[in-house]
Amino acid sequence: MGDDMGFCCLQCIRTQEVGVVEDLGQFKRLVDPGLHCVCWPLVSVVGRLSLRIQQLDVVCETKTKDNVFVQVAVAVQFKVITESAYDAYYRLSDPRGQIQSYVFDVVRSTVPRMELDEAFASKAEIASAVLEQLQSVMRDYGYQIITTLVTDLSPDAKVKASMNEINASRRLKEAASHKAEADKVQQVKAAEAEAEARYLSGLGVARQRKAIVQGLQASVSEFSDNVAGATPKDVMDILLLSQYFDTLSTVGANSIILEHDPATVANLQRQVGASFLKRGMGGQGEESNLIELGGVEVTSM
Repeated sequence: MGDDMGFCCLQCIRTQEVGVVEDLGQFKRLVDPGLHCVCWPLVSVVGRLSLRIQQLDVVCETKTKDNVFVQVAVAVQFKVITESAYDAYYRLSDPRGQIQSYVFDVVRSTVPRMELDEAFASKAEIASAVLEQLQSVMRDYGYQIITTLVTDLSPDAKVKASMNEINASRRLKEAASHKAEADKVQQVKAAEAEAEARYLSGLGVARQRKAIVQGLQASVSEFSDNVAGATPKDVMDILLLSQYFDTLSTVGANSIILEHDPATVANLQRQVGASFLKRGMGGQGEESNLIELGGVEVTSM
């Protein structure tokens, strides 16, 4: 009568295994890998223990300090200690169930002291607590705990969705803040540019008026010198009439109906002359108005 690893008196132990031999139901010895001859049926190989590293995946449900239920997945890697194979075979009937129980105990005593965000950031601490507890306990039963890993920490789907919404809202808030800051800078720069443009425009207008006055002075002087008997008053009359017609042309180009009277130039001249006389006599308390005719400004009272 035989089995898959031997036939009657001949028993084969594979590499990375250890065989447990009993004599009439009593433990006799451990056998190493290879072919062994036993006095069957009095002596038999009753069990084989693998010396390879094994992994046990444990999923434990618990809650955090802020009352959020989470699923904690822990991977435990362990193996049988060769010298303690007797304890591993005879002292524990269900080593995987024993390891699972200790994982549940450690996880459910560690995670409830942490809030959800802290638990995500403390996976290494949880794994270290599980490893420390298992190593001190399972060694007495002939098992070596190689390492423990927290492979997943998963809250409820609704909690995940709310966390994603919080994160999205925070990012939207930061984006809005940056956008507002950019708009502020843009508006400040636009205001500075507008102020600079108005300043330069004022300088241009001032220089234009200065050039017009200087041109008028030069025109009056040259006309008086070249035309005998001409007075500065005659020259100003001619320039005023020219500016008046230029103004009419500009207004007519904009389809505006303007009442025209040939006596307007004479009336304007009298007003200007009266204004100059009053100012020359020291008149006070009257505000001056600016009358612009084709680019020439005349002050009237």
